[in-house]
Amino acid sequence: MAYREHTELAEGKLTDLRKSVVNAATLAQVAQEIELGPCLLLGRGEDAAGGRTKPSILSDALEAVFGAVYLDGGTEAARLLIERLLGPRMKVAAERLDRLDYKTVLQELTARLFDSAPVYVLSETGPDHQKSFSATVIISGKPTGTGEGRSKKLAEQAAAEQAWLALSDSSAE
Repeated sequence: MAYREHTELAEGKLTDLRKSVVNAATLAQVAQEIELGPCLLLGRGEDAAGGRTKPSILSDALEAVFGAVYLDGGTEAARLLIERLLGPRMKVAAERLDRLDYKTVLQELTARLFDSAPVYVLSETGPDHQKSFSATVIISGKPTGTGEGRSKKLAEQAAAEQAWLALSDSSAE
């Protein structure tokens, strides 16, 4: 999808574009928007622990939906679904490719606004072969953004994006 829609972009930028849209945080957001959580069959413990709203479960469930559509309807059906759900995000991400490294732009913003650097607090869950990472970015002693990912880098980027958006909105007011 990225290659067909953005033939003008270099290979590295296409990779950045794909990574900005196809990640656990974005897939979880899409799953929430289409209200996938209530459709999940969960164990009693996971259901009681709020599993229907956990980003890691939602992103995995959406990936499973994509896979099921592919197996049932073929490549074209899966492509159409993915384009419908992720296409609008791809367009927005393409317009802001220069800002996709949120850790860098957040560091620049916090240096300007607070004369300090953001601090990332990481945690991990899951077995070694299937780790999931959570990051919280602390700015001037205050938690400002959180994110999850399958790597520390992805979790930090997601947290930085959330914090950058929050600070950008508040500094614009």
